[in-house]
Amino acid sequence: METTFVTNVSMILGNPASTFALVGLIVLVLALLYIKRIPMDTRLVVHIGLAIALTVVLHTLRLYHMPQGGSVTLGAMIPLLLLAFRYGPAVGYLAGFVYGLLNLIQDPYILHPVQVLFDYPLPYMVLGLAGYFKERVMLGTVVAIMGRLVCHYISGVVFFASYAPAGMSPYWYSFVFNAAYLIPELIICLLIMRFLPVNWLLRFR
Repeated sequence: METTFVTNVSMILGNPASTFALVGLIVLVLALLYIKRIPMDTRLVVHIGLAIALTVVLHTLRLYHMPQGGSVTLGAMIPLLLLAFRYGPAVGYLAGFVYGLLNLIQDPYILHPVQVLFDYPLPYMVLGLAGYFKERVMLGTVVAIMGRLVCHYISGVVFFASYAPAGMSPYWYSFVFNAAYLIPELIICLLIMRFLPVNWLLRFR
């Protein structure tokens, strides 16, 4: 029985899709357990709803849409980032998870269930990382969006390698493809954060 278990583990770890599926599910479960600790009240529910609604609207204001998914927008992630800055990472994870599911309906590009996990719920959940940097908004914005880049990068390496031009490494292709829209998105979000009255927004009741 022990030999069978070791063999099964080796098969999972030897398959990139299975490995990332396992890692992604562990991250998702841990985040959802963390989210369960949130003391919900009416005001928080309203703020989460407003942030998600604004994100949905802003996501439609695209400057550019990539052929296999991904867009440069007019700061669509700002509402989720502000929510994480104000209420902390757990609320950011929750709002990002819900928005990721809505984005799957709004702008679906589906190749595989694990690809869906790394292209929809997880990359928006990790925006909650901004909540660890309440006093350093610009750094928090960078960390959160780079976390999203990592999720899309994994999806690109495992599931979009066939789209890479002949002779091009899938690792490099995935990085270039995802950075092509997330780096401009990051710059736009940093510019908006620079000019927004962030401190006032985070205190606003």
